[in-house]
Amino acid sequence: METLQSHFHNWFGVLFFTVIYSLVFLFLPFYKKMDKKPAGTYLAFVIAFAIEMHGIPFSMYLISWIIGKNLPEGILWGHTLVSSIGFTGMYINMGCSVIAMCLIVNGWHNIYKNYWSKETGTGSLVKKGVYKYIRHPQYTGLLLLSFGMLAEWATVPMLILYPVMINMYIRLARKEEKDMIAEFGEEYREYMQETKMFIPFIV
Repeated sequence: METLQSHFHNWFGVLFFTVIYSLVFLFLPFYKKMDKKPAGTYLAFVIAFAIEMHGIPFSMYLISWIIGKNLPEGILWGHTLVSSIGFTGMYINMGCSVIAMCLIVNGWHNIYKNYWSKETGTGSLVKKGVYKYIRHPQYTGLLLLSFGMLAEWATVPMLILYPVMINMYIRLARKEEKDMIAEFGEEYREYMQETKMFIPFIV
């Protein structure tokens, strides 16, 4: 109990994790207004994670107040299901973070090198690197990064925001694909048939 309680009221920790998880924005495109809402939802998710992990466990207080008794450790406060799986959620988060950053940075590198950096403002359709396997590696990475946080420290706001965020990024990806079809035509349609949207060989 004392170990878990030591997480709270650490506002430097709140700021640190908010900044760390927000660094992914440096590797994501923001060239359209509609990108801002999904990004804002992700930022809200990160802030909820950081505050409830290191600041104040609002979910624990709220649910405890509603049901009239304290929640057990790991249920909407503390490491997720810590009494059943120990710190497994924390290790899942670490693994998800590594994979997510590889996807995001590899996606950014290939897009920047072969599309954005062209002097004319246009470039070729990117099918190299991770784009050989999925069409939206950066969004997959962002959602995987968020899932890792949820696996480590699930709270009410995060459980609400995560499916909302999935829906928003799916809609954003579909909108971007319409733009790609308008730009590359049949070449992009063929690419869509050959490559999955978010998860290789699955979806």
